[in-house]
Amino acid sequence: MKFYSTSIPFIPYTHFQKPMAATNDAPDALKKVLKPIHLWAIAVGLVISGDYFGWNYGWSTAGTIGFLIATVIITILYVTFIFSFTELTTMIPQAGGPFSYAERALGPFWGLAAGYATLIEFLLAPPAIAFALGSYIHFLYPGIPVLSSAIASYVIFTIINFLGVKESATFTLFITLLAVGELFLYMGIVAPHFEIGNFTQDAFPLSWSGIFAAIPFAIWFYLAIEGVAMVAEEVDEPRKNIPKGYIYGILTLVFLALGVMILTGGATDWKQLSNLDYPLPETIGQVLGKDNPLTKVFASIGLFGLIASFHSIMFGYSREIFAMARAGYLPKVLARLHPRFKTPHWALVAGGAIGFISLLTGTTGQVITLSAIGAVAMYIISMVSLFVLRKKAPHADRPFTAPLYPWFPAIALVLSVFSFIAIAWFNPLEVSIFIAMLVTFLLGYKVFGRREG
Repeated sequence: MKFYSTSIPFIPYTHFQKPMAATNDAPDALKKVLKPIHLWAIAVGLVISGDYFGWNYGWSTAGTIGFLIATVIITILYVTFIFSFTELTTMIPQAGGPFSYAERALGPFWGLAAGYATLIEFLLAPPAIAFALGSYIHFLYPGIPVLSSAIASYVIFTIINFLGVKESATFTLFITLLAVGELFLYMGIVAPHFEIGNFTQDAFPLSWSGIFAAIPFAIWFYLAIEGVAMVAEEVDEPRKNIPKGYIYGILTLVFLALGVMILTGGATDWKQLSNLDYPLPETIGQVLGKDNPLTKVFASIGLFGLIASFHSIMFGYSREIFAMARAGYLPKVLARLHPRFKTPHWALVAGGAIGFISLLTGTTGQVITLSAIGAVAMYIISMVSLFVLRKKAPHADRPFTAPLYPWFPAIALVLSVFSFIAIAWFNPLEVSIFIAMLVTFLLGYKVFGRREG
């Protein structure tokens, strides 16, 4: 197994007064073809499956009111984080995303730690989505096993991602528009059946411990939106287009998350939905009747949201693996681009292999929790990196600056630390697994990463 001899040389801060650009003619250059509409679709597509399943597990620990409080806290976290994170993405528009920011600000060790946390987030979210895809298909066709559908999803969408960034982004745009439209349709169907009594039934007494335990499932509403950073090298005019994609994306997701969660909780008996991988079709079935043709139709098109996120996150993790391999932190074969399609095909294969293993060993709740741990760890490192770069490179070119600095990044940092502590307190096993894998990852680089090719 060959690695690069070391990471890319540390570039002094004076060297990125203007964003570094790679030409499309370079052998390791990704194509710059993405427009704001593509970035909005990627931002929303990365996350939108969180509206379809996963979040409802928070009801089983906090009830509807407690989970609403957890969701509001996490919504504040993500709004302040995205507005701050956009500064980093436009300042250093590289495919490594958080790994690149942390390496520039804090050095190779923290770059590697940020890259690891991002990989945990992006590699473990797709298995949970694949399980949900399998569950939706099983809901429609009981004879098809959940695991078989999940594995088939990996094969199909790895192939689609092989075909090229513009083709993948166009597919993401199409499927995301369908998914967003379906959620609006869903809210329109269940809104007339909303009753505040259903939403507040058995929701008291409130428990702070329950609210804290529900944090990972509130994070699931927004998890992976920062993946837009990983396609930064493929954005046309990133200085002005990346902020548009992020901001329109987070505003769309806040509306959908709160609308779906509140209306679903008030439309029927929420306790019957708190441990299902297909809460929305079940709600439609209870509201309209299981035999209503619209129930089956909704479950069928409900696959769009899951497909959008599954495809988009796969797109994101392949770029993160590619960037870390290009920088010398992973085997260099993972940095190779397909000679025709210019896509990181070996990175896609490696990510898919890890997904297969996760499908065979994890459950939805545990996988969501591990993915959330990786996310908040990366958020903490990214916000610290922002503060460090403001101090060490005060005159660097920043096409977009975090509003209300230092308050927005400070709020995002504090809430990220709070979320990590809350998750660790209630999920010691998952945090132990995360730390053990981090240590293994760091030792692996220490032992193998400095070997000459």
